[in-house]
Amino acid sequence: MPKQSTRTYQVKATLMDIRPPIWRRLLVNSDMKLDSFHQVLQDAMGWTNSHLHLFEQGGLLYEMASAQEDPFDLDIQSKPEGKYSLSDLLQQEKDSFVYEYDFGDSWRHKIVLEKILPFDKQVPIAKCIKGKRACPPEDCGGPRGYQSLLEILADPTHEEFDEMHEWIGEAFDPEHFDLARTNHFIEIQYSSDPTSNLH
Repeated sequence: MPKQSTRTYQVKATLMDIRPPIWRRLLVNSDMKLDSFHQVLQDAMGWTNSHLHLFEQGGLLYEMASAQEDPFDLDIQSKPEGKYSLSDLLQQEKDSFVYEYDFGDSWRHKIVLEKILPFDKQVPIAKCIKGKRACPPEDCGGPRGYQSLLEILADPTHEEFDEMHEWIGEAFDPEHFDLARTNHFIEIQYSSDPTSNLH
């Protein structure tokens, strides 16, 4: 069955198990490969691409080529992410999948296709159009650890306040989201590599 022509997808990426929610709304090409979408998500959310990741939909896993081995013989179906496009997983509005980053902290993101729009060559290959709240810092212990971190930072009398404040830095504001800065990093990502699969 031939693939449909390229469309523009409006997708929403929401970090799961966090309240109030942390999310980003993106415009991306429907034929973008999953490995390139991973890079866009890293820049859009604010992660540093320091850990492994995977995509999951309906019991199927899509991973980096190096993660295809199944050393524990768990009979888990896994596919190479670089061979699949967003349009392979998201075909109708409201379709979704899960993107997991850092298997230790287990940052799980729900990716939902909100709108299928006509393709416009004037629109960037990937662009963030809206978002809420800052990305949690790397290696803070996942959603539960992040909640604990915020509670400590909100209480100057807490015994760990000075240590955590020094670790995270004075500039961290959990409510801050900079749209222009986010798009700057996304643009650098796909414009600096002419061999990128973002197209």
